[in-house]
Amino acid sequence: MMSLMPFGYLFVFILVFGTTLSLSSLHWLSIWAGLEINLMGFIPILIYSGASREAESAMKYFIMQALGSGMIMLGSLMSFDIFMSWETGASNSLFIGLFPLIFGLMLKLGSFPFHFWLPSVMAGVSWMACLILTTWQKLAPLFLLATLVIMYQSSTFFLSFFLLLMAALSSLVGGIGGLNQTQVRALLAYSSIGHMGWLLLCSVVGMSTLKIYFLIYLMISVSLFMSLWSSEKSLFSQASTLEPMKSKIYEVTVIFMLLSLGGMPPLLGFFSKWIAIWSSLMSSFYLPLLPLLLGSLISLFYYLSLLFSITLLSGTYLTTLSLFLDKTNFSSQLNLKTLNMKSNFSFLVVFIFSVNAIGGIFIFMALPIFNFL
Repeated sequence: MMSLMPFGYLFVFILVFGTTLSLSSLHWLSIWAGLEINLMGFIPILIYSGASREAESAMKYFIMQALGSGMIMLGSLMSFDIFMSWETGASNSLFIGLFPLIFGLMLKLGSFPFHFWLPSVMAGVSWMACLILTTWQKLAPLFLLATLVIMYQSSTFFLSFFLLLMAALSSLVGGIGGLNQTQVRALLAYSSIGHMGWLLLCSVVGMSTLKIYFLIYLMISVSLFMSLWSSEKSLFSQASTLEPMKSKIYEVTVIFMLLSLGGMPPLLGFFSKWIAIWSSLMSSFYLPLLPLLLGSLISLFYYLSLLFSITLLSGTYLTTLSLFLDKTNFSSQLNLKTLNMKSNFSFLVVFIFSVNAIGGIFIFMALPIFNFL
């Protein structure tokens, strides 16, 4: 862990200080400086173990974040050229420099259409770096983007329409992109892209909805990534300690966190989507809900597929135990046949759970419509 190293606390402090500086600044120059300080504090966390894959992911992350910071600086310079001020609220009218600012913040967030770097970066870093990347690193750009929406939403409807379109496409890309993924980190990266669509919707709907959704997403992500990190440690130490009950506890925790992250009723992740849907209906934003729900249902499908993959991996405990006791290969062959029979049955169960989730979500979605009418 970074905190166990001598320089760990320093880089964590720089990371937190950069985000705090960006969120508390009124000038674009200090906002840009805070984002750069945050970047300089996060790069050593990505490469703390010295692995080649982590170095590659850190280089990709640095290039993308530097490009986003350059677009933010371009937009702020265009704003200064027009209004002769670095202040964020220099004018409530729409200006051409607003679009580089929005594109730079969306690039830092990993939202559609700037999502291509996030799966490859998350596939090569540790669980703790994945946790920081999907939660804390989104804090400053997301709330800065929501502030821009609040300032310029009254002057034009085009900004809200553009962000709602990007939110719908982010949810669809996050759902479809995770279907063919075999690595858990890349799958969770596409899950983060899908949740970014909901966060963009909340940024247009209202700041209070955004805070509630981000807080719930933060709680679920911390629980999920810590459970995955603990289960990975348990899996590596299992051959020597043989603690199947402890591994089962981690397994059940990961299953519940995945279902909650996917929005399965009545878990916590469903209520965040429920609040976003309710607020969107109250703001008369009806059209983005269909692609957002469709992307969430697709992501829920591969969450359930991953759930059954994790469940079926419990059969390897029997294989490990049989090899440890120097038994014949008959037990392992029998176990593999059992796994094949379970995998054929798992698709049916996944389909049944998906149908139940679709029905539950649309039933809960219909309630505010009836109340609104």
